Amino acid sequence: MNLRAKIGILATAAVVAAGLAYGFMPRAVPVDVAEVKRAPLVVTVEEEGKTRVRERFLIAAPVTGVVRRSVLKAGDNVATGQVVAVIDPTRAVALDPRTRAQARAQAQAAQAALAVAEAQARATQAAAQLAQQERSRAESLRQSNFVSAQALDSARTVETRARAADAAARHAVRVARFDLDTARAALLSSDRLQVGGVADAVSVRAPIAAHVLKVLQESEGPVATGQPLLEIGDSASLEVEVEVLSTHAVKIMPGSKVVLDRWGGAQAVEGRVRVVEPSGFTKISALGVEEQRVRVIVDFSSPHEAWARLGDGYRVEARFVLWEGQDVLQLPTSALFRQGEGWAAFVIDGGRVHLKPVEIGQRAGLATQVLSGLAAGEKLVAHPDELIRDGVRVKAR
Repeated sequence: MNLRAKIGILATAAVVAAGLAYGFMPRAVPVDVAEVKRAPLVVTVEEEGKTRVRERFLIAAPVTGVVRRSVLKAGDNVATGQVVAVIDPTRAVALDPRTRAQARAQAQAAQAALAVAEAQARATQAAAQLAQQERSRAESLRQSNFVSAQALDSARTVETRARAADAAARHAVRVARFDLDTARAALLSSDRLQVGGVADAVSVRAPIAAHVLKVLQESEGPVATGQPLLEIGDSASLEVEVEVLSTHAVKIMPGSKVVLDRWGGAQAVEGRVRVVEPSGFTKISALGVEEQRVRVIVDFSSPHEAWARLGDGYRVEARFVLWEGQDVLQLPTSALFRQGEGWAAFVIDGGRVHLKPVEIGQRAGLATQVLSGLAAGEKLVAHPDELIRDGVRVKAR
């Protein structure tokens, strides 16, 4: 084999060796790069809520009858004392012939009972006068010792009983008069309806000046005592009711700042927590999981013009501010991973990654506060996976 052939074989072997070395050489892993920086950080709890009128009044029927068709609509204004519903008595009973006959008989019976009571009152009055005369006569005879003390006491007792019977008879006369007036009123109402007259109606009035929120009985129809007719309230006095998890409710304090967003307006509005209710309740989530939730009531702190388009029962997104800082050293939460009992991150330096323990503070979803271990401006692996280890070569994706 001549020299030229040997050189060719050696050159081929060198090329193959170089190719094998390059093929088995560890390549740089492409990664997403994040940066440690200083910026404002806000820790919030976000839940869905709904608006409600702070003071609402449910107006119900005070009597049983037939309510007339309502002329009010949702959104109308009502003044204090304004008639919001009119209830007529039930006509079917008042126009029944048997009922009219019973009403006449009751009136006649009440008149007869009054006559009996008056006669009894006259009799008891005469008996009381006689008892008084007997007592006076007994007192005179007792002074002359013509009657005993026992006889005088008996005369006084008889007079006391007679006076009591007279008072009871007078009360019976008044009761009989009331019964007669009631029977005559029922008969008069029945007769007036029979000839086409108008029955006495009951007017239901608004307790305050407010807006009509709901008309629950719009058409004319029978109603029972206590049946709801409409709801009224001041739509300008809105508050927000938010149901939060009990584990979050313990972190929310009265007076905490709340940002109300995604309600349909151009910009978010602010509010303040007024009440964190002391009792919770169980609610089934959309995934079928039982959750303990607590109602939190929020008042608007932004000017009324900013949320004037909101009404009763509107949906809002409430973000409760638990903690906030203006110049906070932070990193993306995705760059953190567990290392024993603590946390760590991969720092990129000279094309290679180095594992660094990190002490963290407040966590706000996508960002986490850094207390120690990192400095502002350092580059990190944003999403470390199983390919990333200490010392591995990386390149920005």
